[in-house]
Amino acid sequence: MAESLRGGVIGAGVFGGYHARQYARLPGVHLSAVLDPHPERAAGVAVPLGGRAFHEMDAFLDAVDVVTIASPATFHAEQALAAIAAGKPVYVEKPIAISVADGEKVRAAAAAKGLVVACGHQERVAFRAMGLLDIPEQPRFLEALRHGPPSDRSRDVSAVLDLMVHDIDLALAISAADPVTAEGEGRLSDDGVWDVARSEVSFEDGFTAIFDVSRQAPARKRTMRVVYPSGEIEIDFVARTLRNTTPFALNADYADTPAGRDPLGASVEGFLAAVRGEAPRPVVTAEEAIRALDLALAVEQALAAG
Repeated sequence: MAESLRGGVIGAGVFGGYHARQYARLPGVHLSAVLDPHPERAAGVAVPLGGRAFHEMDAFLDAVDVVTIASPATFHAEQALAAIAAGKPVYVEKPIAISVADGEKVRAAAAAKGLVVACGHQERVAFRAMGLLDIPEQPRFLEALRHGPPSDRSRDVSAVLDLMVHDIDLALAISAADPVTAEGEGRLSDDGVWDVARSEVSFEDGFTAIFDVSRQAPARKRTMRVVYPSGEIEIDFVARTLRNTTPFALNADYADTPAGRDPLGASVEGFLAAVRGEAPRPVVTAEEAIRALDLALAVEQALAAG
């Protein structure tokens, strides 16, 4: 691998811009290329950061060593498979795919070539900075609320795959048990997509998780409460506060840590460290992303069943 990795980003939207700036600022990597079907959009992201704009996949892949996929979710698996076929490690924004079968294709293709696949569930970085991933007890109850105002972003998928999948991943990260049932209710938007959803998921050890998401709320709100046998934790992700009544030492000032200030940057750094062999794995692996996707799709099925 080159001493300074050539970073490439697929997708010149808002998240593509975020990822391009990470490659432009992190040590040991530089932004080489941005791919988008609209050349002017690709140029608008790439050129100010010293990169080149592309609208053709093969030429783009020739110009990069590592690839971030920040395109609409419906293209994630197809583009990840193209990058992997060209021998490029990939960082895929969540969800890793829109079907478990496609997610498994991405995982298997990367494994066959010995390539790293990371998925952009950046909330894991915040959980790690808090110390939540190190609590030695199993949770009994979790309630997560993630609301935001209407937006044109991610209209190709439901609020479950856009928003709830973050909290699903966090619940799976802190529980050793497997989910067994999912119930849900929601509201479809005018274009037939679930924009409001609430789900209750039961796990094999009795752990219950409630997920509440909306893309039709008047204001942004993101909170989580986790109950353990010894106490509970309340997090306000917008205010960036943490209340802890458990006996375990958590970092209430997590937002002031480097990872807390820039979870996306920490997540991308973890991907690059895994690519270089400096870390055994990225922050979120393909296997973990597929597990979160599987439960998110089960929630969607429960919503459809009414």
